[in-house]
Amino acid sequence: MSTEQQTHAPQCKIAIVWGSTTGSTHEVAEKLHQALGPQVSICCNVKDMPVQQMLQYDVVLIGASTWNCGEIQCDWPSRLQKMATTDWSSVHFGLFGCGDAFSYESTFADALGIIWETLAPQGARLIGKWPVTGYEFESSKALCDEGLMFLGLPIDNDNAAAQTDDRISRWVKQIKLEIEAISKCSTVSTPANATTQAHSG
Repeated sequence: MSTEQQTHAPQCKIAIVWGSTTGSTHEVAEKLHQALGPQVSICCNVKDMPVQQMLQYDVVLIGASTWNCGEIQCDWPSRLQKMATTDWSSVHFGLFGCGDAFSYESTFADALGIIWETLAPQGARLIGKWPVTGYEFESSKALCDEGLMFLGLPIDNDNAAAQTDDRISRWVKQIKLEIEAISKCSTVSTPANATTQAHSG
């Protein structure tokens, strides 16, 4: 009988990287950090995280707020220029950020879309899509799946602050399952004396 050698994948390494002007997105990042616990290796401002360092993590959760008529928070543009020329095929990204669906209803959470437009062509993989149900807005660059989902978690503390903690809690539960699935997919199961082949699906 043939024996099978199994190697269990280690926990995914997670980084939370945020840009924040008024402190709202930073606060959301810290709540995510607390909810995800010790699996998070670092939670820091994007100014303190070189692009190449992000490649050290299996999962990077990016926080960016949307300003004025669809502009991304000011710490991000210079970083995105460098990220646009980096191979992200080894990294899964989750996106979150603050926006105002009442005052800027036609550009709500556009920052999430701006980030993903940069990362997707470079092979990045996405976790944490979030349903549009419960949000009132006109349009957004953050929409996907025929407008039924956001690319990540939008937080609207200006108009729906009472829902923020619940949304964060439910999003964390969701991405924990997705991260667990990533870890399981990384588990190597190799029959003894057999050649290992990698398959992608």
